[in-house]
Formats: sequence, C-alpha cells, structure tokens
Amino acid sequence: MNKRIWLLARLLFIAALLVSACSAQTNAATGNEQEAEADHQEEAGHESEEHGHMGDMTHIHAEAPEEFATLVNPVAGDAAAVAAGQEIFESTCAVCHGSEGRGDGENAAELDPKPANLADGMMLDTLSDGYLFWRVSKGGAMEPFNSAMPAWESSFTEDQRWQVVTFIRSLPEAGHDMEEDHHADEEEMHMEEEHHD
Repeated sequence: MNKRIWLLARLLFIAALLVSACSAQTNAATGNEQEAEADHQEEAGHESEEHGHMGDMTHIHAEAPEEFATLVNPVAGDAAAVAAGQEIFESTCAVCHGSEGRGDGENAAELDPKPANLADGMMLDTLSDGYLFWRVSKGGAMEPFNSAMPAWESSFTEDQRWQVVTFIRSLPEAGHDMEEDHHADEEEMHMEEEHHD
C-alpha cells in the first residue's frame, strides 16, 4: 500500500513538472509573439512619424455631423474658386499648414497635435467635401481633435469657406509625389521585413 502511495506521489510530481515545463514554453512563445507585435506596432509608429512631416497618418478623423455630412461643394473644380481659396488659405491657414498645405507652416512645430498634411491625396480621398467644410467652419477645439485650429465660420462667408475647401482639394494635384512617397515607403518596409525574416 505504501509503495502504491509512493508511486502515485512520484507520478503526480512528474506530471506537475511536465505541466510546469509546458506552461513555461507556452508563456515564452506568447511573450515572443507579444514582443513581435510590439515591434511591429513600433515600426508602424515610426512609419507614421516619417510621414508626420510630409503627412501625419495618425491624424484623427471623425464622422461629420449630419448637417455637414451630405453637403456638396457648389464650386468644386472652379479655377476662380481655387484662386480665391488659395488667397484665403495663404493669409490665414499657411502659418500652420504651410503654403503647400503639407503641415509644415512656421507655427507647426509648436502645435500638438500637428497640423494635418492637406497635400496628402490618399488622406483627402477618404474625406468628403462636407467633412472638410465642417472642419474649416468649426475648427479643431472640440473632441476628438483638441487642436489649435480656429473656427472660421464667423470670419469667412459660406462661399469663402467653400473656396478654401476647393483650394485644399487642389493641393494633392500639385504634389503627386506624395503617393509615390507612400508606395516607396511601403516597398522599403516590405523589403526590410523580408530581410529580417
């Protein structure tokens, strides 16, 4: 009887050791996966930082309120509206967004969050005219943006704000290199990943 108890105790001890060893291996594998995921997120963060000067991919976009969401730009593509919008933009917006809208104006370095890169065609393609009109009109001193961008609705007429939106839409056309930069960065990142593998 004592031998059976002793044998059973040994088997339980061995089983406990095996369970501990398996658990340690699982935790190590999980730790490696979590570390790899953290590295991937850090690389993605660096990629965003690289775009930050040329186009901050970390900018927050929210859904425009219903009253703005369905608005359509009445002067879209109009050359006179682009010119008028450029004049307004250069006198009021360029100090933060830069004269080419790249988010690199003379005040940009002091701002947190940084001004959006409005020359980023990939970003602008995801935003409606109503969204841009909303942001120009209401500014950024609201959730979730919490930025220093002023509300321009009391400074500019509705027509003038649409002219600014029309000019903003023209910015990526003058900077097609942005998409090439995105593709070049993506290719470089894939090459680095393949090299690490």
